[in-house]
Amino acid sequence: MALALAAVGGLACWAAFPSLGLWWAAPLGAAALVVATAGRGLAAGLALGLVFGVAFEVPLLSWAGVYLGWLPWTALSLFEALFLALAGGGLALVSRLPGGPAVRAFAAASVWVGVEALQARQPFGGFGWSRLAFSQSEAPTLALASLGGGPAVTFAVVLAGALLGQAVLRLLDGGADNRGDDPRGGGVPAAVVMAAAAVAAVLAGLAVPVPVDAQHGTVSVAAVQGNVAEPGLDFNAERRAVLDNHVAGTQALVEQVARGRASQPDIVVWPENASDIDPFRNPDAYDLIDASVQSVGAPTLVGTLVRGEDGRIRNTTLQWEPGVGPVDSYVKRHPVPFAEYVPYRDFFRRITPLIDLAGDMAPGDEVGLLQVAGVPVGDLICFEVVDDGLVADTVDAGARLLVVQTNNATFGDTDESVQQLAMARLRAVEHGRAVAHVSTVGVSALIAPDGSLLERSELLTPAVLQADLPVRSELTLASRLRAAPEAALATLGALAALAGALLRRRRLRPGTQAPVERAPRQPVVREPT
Repeated sequence: MALALAAVGGLACWAAFPSLGLWWAAPLGAAALVVATAGRGLAAGLALGLVFGVAFEVPLLSWAGVYLGWLPWTALSLFEALFLALAGGGLALVSRLPGGPAVRAFAAASVWVGVEALQARQPFGGFGWSRLAFSQSEAPTLALASLGGGPAVTFAVVLAGALLGQAVLRLLDGGADNRGDDPRGGGVPAAVVMAAAAVAAVLAGLAVPVPVDAQHGTVSVAAVQGNVAEPGLDFNAERRAVLDNHVAGTQALVEQVARGRASQPDIVVWPENASDIDPFRNPDAYDLIDASVQSVGAPTLVGTLVRGEDGRIRNTTLQWEPGVGPVDSYVKRHPVPFAEYVPYRDFFRRITPLIDLAGDMAPGDEVGLLQVAGVPVGDLICFEVVDDGLVADTVDAGARLLVVQTNNATFGDTDESVQQLAMARLRAVEHGRAVAHVSTVGVSALIAPDGSLLERSELLTPAVLQADLPVRSELTLASRLRAAPEAALATLGALAALAGALLRRRRLRPGTQAPVERAPRQPVVREPT
């Protein structure tokens, strides 16, 4: 029963993410794991957490196997599931803490935040794609990101789930506290109170104001989604065609402006890999981009690949000014391991020669802050939007507008694109900044500082989006505190898990009373006399 409950909980958390987008399923999924692990030992908690993690990560990351096959998808999913095994173990340890269900629920939420903090950083810079906060782009909890970033949102989601789980345990235990340390209060009234507290945790974000005012006016941003001839690993086999598509999209914008159907943009944004032809080594590509920028008459951020003097490729954004050419650039600081570069390549080559299909991309070492049309723009490339620190760095450096350039062509018609868009929406709220999220194939969007979508494209279609985005400099509390809330909650979670482990060890010592493993009470059936 516990294994099935853990699996259902993992599937519920997957369903909370786009494209299903059933955000309310995330607290239910957390509740399922809380109930499944309650009163169990560490080993059982780890096993149940692993089952939960597999049921969650395998469907969530299915986009990783569309073109790469089942092996990378399975390996990534199982590895990420190991972190949720830790969450299950932690929940089992804190399920016996004294102090009542509210204390255990708070501890469970803190444990989860700590596990996500580890997942987002280790190994090789981490991969926090499955953080529960990223499932909440349409939820009331989203506003909490302005107070404590993604960790605050995850905390609220798991706190709500843990309170629901404690309510269920109270009912199953017939009115007494499910661990036996608080026999007061009836089952139904106490469960109702905890369920109400869970709803309050979810709705707390409604009380958090998220400013969207244009403190420094607005800037007209046009996003060009050129599309590719064929999605997949060979999307850039005809690199000139991809570049031509973005030139054509820009020209379409120029024509709309000339006819009075669109306003003159202040900034134009092309996505990552809009030109996989290095313009510094290919005069034709340089001239094509230059003529396009000249035609639109606005500084353009061009996603391209540039080969350095050391021979290594760099995933680069060029700030291209009309009549001038490239004046500044940003190089992606966190290339994707096992895709854009391979750590310990010689070691992994012994496992599979397929590892050499990955690139050898060099990372940048400077924050992505560009002065574009008089606006400090924070630039992020693709999966960098997942990384709290990289986003916060750009805001700390003075960014008043955020741009996320991405390329989803390698994931085809999957949920990867809408999942990534949900992350950009959270970043908008977290830092109080409008975001231009621009993809080669979609889904692209222009996002207000409250996370709402001003303009949105469809997947695998050419599109040009345009909107006046507010320019803001005020820092949210999350921007000021950065990782402090996450560190505090993670520390509390670790201490709570340690306390639970010590308490269990003390109860199991010879000469002390062994803990009583309670099963939920069953209804009594009396035989007629």
